[in-house]
Amino acid sequence: MTTTRYTARPIAPQVLKELRVTDDAGRPTAPFPDTEGDAPLRCCLRRSDPGERIALVSYAPLRRWAAETGATPGAYDEQGPVFIHAEECAGPDTEVLPFTGSHRTLRRYSAEGHILGGRLVEGTAAFPQALREAFDDPAVELVHVRAVEYGCFLYEVRRGLEEGRD
Repeated sequence: MTTTRYTARPIAPQVLKELRVTDDAGRPTAPFPDTEGDAPLRCCLRRSDPGERIALVSYAPLRRWAAETGATPGAYDEQGPVFIHAEECAGPDTEVLPFTGSHRTLRRYSAEGHILGGRLVEGTAAFPQALREAFDDPAVELVHVRAVEYGCFLYEVRRGLEEGRD
């Protein structure tokens, strides 16, 4: 039996370096101290703590992925707001899929960058099955996990690695 593991992919360090200067909408980044905490950070895939310096930047995840792969997402190329640390951070410290305790949308994309559908997922328990079902379709190359409330991009999941065979 083969099992598949899915890994949340934070924004890549080189991309973060660029976003900390100018975001994907061409605006200069404006860091600020997070007075309340709880902002979903896309650099380390955790919630911010009060007092941390963060930035809200415009990010185009599909555009960045397309530049790596040669895909042409066309009209599906979109950008939106994401929170990141204002300075370099250590990145994620866990392999657990983050930000799954709420309603989330899984958007499926082809290797060409075209949307293949979406699914509403309610809560942590439903998440692994929803990802398995998304990747059961061989045309699905990656999945974007998004917040339902604001539609914000949280992270990307690509096909997992085989963990073992029986």
